[in-house]
Amino acid sequence: MNHRIPLYTADGELADWISEQRLARLQAAGLIARVVRHRKGHINRAILFRRPGEGAAVELRQYMGTRYSFREHLDNGRLCWKLRRLGRGNELRPIFLAVVAECMAS
Repeated sequence: MNHRIPLYTADGELADWISEQRLARLQAAGLIARVVRHRKGHINRAILFRRPGEGAAVELRQYMGTRYSFREHLDNGRLCWKLRRLGRGNELRPIFLAVVAECMAS
């Protein structure tokens, strides 16, 4: 059986699809932090250890904040994306133009 196993980085991003033999080699080298198995015993995924020099773990509070886009349910049953306004009228326009001007000056 040629079963491919998803290999994830420590941050949860899909890095590769590997064979069982390659997983065994990575485990022997001490690079695998966790192997997730199905209740029937086959391997669902493998997760790598964080390597030196990799970015620090993203904390939950970094994800918190105002969502400026969200899914809206329409009357006909469809979903679409709706954007929230970032201010009333033109109150943010001067700030936006100042940022654009600074970017163009560099």
